Amino acid sequence: MGVEGLCDSHCHLDFEQFDPIREQVLLESYRVGVRDIVVPGVEAQYWDRLCQLCFSQQQHDHPRLWASLGLHPCFIEKHQPGDLARLEKLLRARGSGSLCRVVAVGEIGLDFWLPDSDRSTQLALFSEQLVLAKKFDLPVLLHARKSHDQVLQQLRGTPLGRGGIVHAFSGSLQQAEQYIALGFKLGVGGAVTYPRATKLRSTIKLLGEEHWVLETDAPDMPLYGMQGRINRPDNIPLVLQALAELFERDERQLAVQLRQNAETVLPELATA
Repeated sequence: MGVEGLCDSHCHLDFEQFDPIREQVLLESYRVGVRDIVVPGVEAQYWDRLCQLCFSQQQHDHPRLWASLGLHPCFIEKHQPGDLARLEKLLRARGSGSLCRVVAVGEIGLDFWLPDSDRSTQLALFSEQLVLAKKFDLPVLLHARKSHDQVLQQLRGTPLGRGGIVHAFSGSLQQAEQYIALGFKLGVGGAVTYPRATKLRSTIKLLGEEHWVLETDAPDMPLYGMQGRINRPDNIPLVLQALAELFERDERQLAVQLRQNAETVLPELATA
């Protein structure tokens, strides 16, 4: 019998790459023990599709899908002036029988790895979305690439009551500790399966298992040996296996801890 109750805390299941295989992927994910998948939004034009997907999936026995809505820093040129107002409207309606059951604000953050990135526009957009998360008492799903210090500065300026998850964390031990002090969990996915990921492995082990949550970032960030293939949420058990080997822990026991970590940030996952 496999591990049960796994959560993929960051999976772009609404992306078009999954259109021809989505039902198969969901069934296979359920078969290997995945019970919850958090689907982060990246562009306003796709929020309706994401919400409809999450809503319709709640009617089935295989993985529950949970919506998160945000404006991703990598798509600055695609965001429109009215997107923030629309986001606020959807967040306000989330608890009143709305189709869109939003559990977080994200994927939001800063990406300074991009060449010629418009840092000032990214910072303004990130700041405004943090204000919305604070206003509606929601956690955030953070994207931070070559920008951890700036992201942390923004978080200190707008402290969030429910923290969030730092997606695909790859920063230093000191940065990780600062996120944790602000109420955040750290997302770990396929990167931990790469033999050369010595820095990440060291950070994971030094911090301990109570600070991490599982993710895939599917269809991106493939696991070691799967380069060039679409990443999928049913690969989560392989990430768990890599972590269990790192911590020298039984996979089932570790899965319970990682589930508790996810529920700390996203208490909706603890519902029946």
